[in-house]
Parts: sequence; C-alpha cells; structure tokens
Amino acid sequence: PTIRDDIVEIVRRIKPYTTDLSMTTNGSIMYRLAEPLKEAGLDRVNISFHTIDRKNYKRITGYDLFEQVIRGIEKSAKLFYPVKLNMTVMRGINEHEIWDMIEFAAEKGVVLQLIELEAPRELEETEFFKTFFYPLKPVERELEQMATRIKERTLHRRRKYFIPTHHGEVEVEVVRSMHNTVFCANCTRLRVTSDGYLKTCIYRNDNLIDFLTPMRDGASDEDIVELFKKAVEIREPYWR
Repeated sequence: PTIRDDIVEIVRRIKPYTTDLSMTTNGSIMYRLAEPLKEAGLDRVNISFHTIDRKNYKRITGYDLFEQVIRGIEKSAKLFYPVKLNMTVMRGINEHEIWDMIEFAAEKGVVLQLIELEAPRELEETEFFKTFFYPLKPVERELEQMATRIKERTLHRRRKYFIPTHHGEVEVEVVRSMHNTVFCANCTRLRVTSDGYLKTCIYRNDNLIDFLTPMRDGASDEDIVELFKKAVEIREPYWR
C-alpha cells in the first residue's frame, strides 16, 4: 500500500469508521512513513520480513532494501503496538533462520508470525510448491514445549506462544492453513479485491461478490449491506 502517494490520506479517511486500523507492508519506506501514518490514525502494522540475512533478503525480494526495512521495523516498533513481522518459511531458503528470527523479534520488541507457504488444491503438485513448502507443525510442537505460556486467538483458533529468549520473552504465532480444518472453520476474513469484489476465502475466486458495479450504478447503502451479507452467507470452509 505504501506505493500510493496518498496512503496517509487514505488512512486518515478510513480511521473515523473503525476502532482498529492496521496495514501490511514490505516496510521499505516505513522509516519515513511511520510517523505520518501514526498521526493519520494507523493503529498497528505488519511488516513482511522473511530473513535477517541481507544477501538472502535480496535473493527473496529481488531488491537490496534490507537496511531500509530494518530502519522501518525499528521506527514502527517505537510508534505502533503491536508490530508483527510476517515470515513466510520456505524450504531451502530461510527455514534455517527461524530461531534466529525469533531472537531478532525479541530484540526489536515485535511479534513474529511464522507463515506456511500457501496454495489452493490445484497448485499443490506444482514444482514450485513441492520444492519450497516447509511444514510448520514440527516447529509448532517445539514452540509448545518451550513456551512459558500459550494463548489462543478467536480468529482461526491460532495459538500465540510466548518464548523466552536472550532478549526477553517474545510472542510467536504460527499461521498454518494448509489442510487445516480448524483454521478454515474459524475464519471470518472478508477481503475487498482491487477491482471491487468481496472475497471470503483467500484460496477461492469462484464465489466473489461484485459490489463496485452496483455502487457505481447508484445502489443504496442498504443494497450494499445486503451484498456484504450475501458474501458472508455463501462462505464455506475450503479445507474440511
């Protein structure tokens, strides 16, 4: 979202309509946007950060912006709570950095989210997915043994593990959606696509609800509310 020149104004306009406004970003310009976004009303931020190795960062993202992102993380940690780092774990790429990333998150005072690589059913057998998918269930078992305490979120019933480190206790959350029936059964996400559709499942594009066209055709607020209700009514778990 930070590629938009008007992102601060967008946040400012959205804020009066919500009590919790968050944003996910690659963090590359948060070192200079964090303050104006905070002043505009942003409550919290997730930063995609998959490695603490500069060369590996460039390998994954294609850009040498490692130092800028570090500055963005540090700046954000001073202004927002919580700041979450999203680490998508990939076999042969960064799975060896999980425990170092936990220490890094503790040092910076942020939450770490370990995320499994995701794919819909039709892409599970692709070379890319089979090469890079790294199961996080064994990691989660280790975290469970190490944790001083464990909490469970209502959303997806995801567990939050509080792990002791050299830099104090850090919160680690595991996002493991593949073939996870509990995850799907407890999902309440409702996304808006860039072209104006309501999307209830990240894996599906066959049950989208168009609300932009009715809006442009003069639909009333009540009509739009009904479209939102319809989107929720047709929601069903992807993994069962």
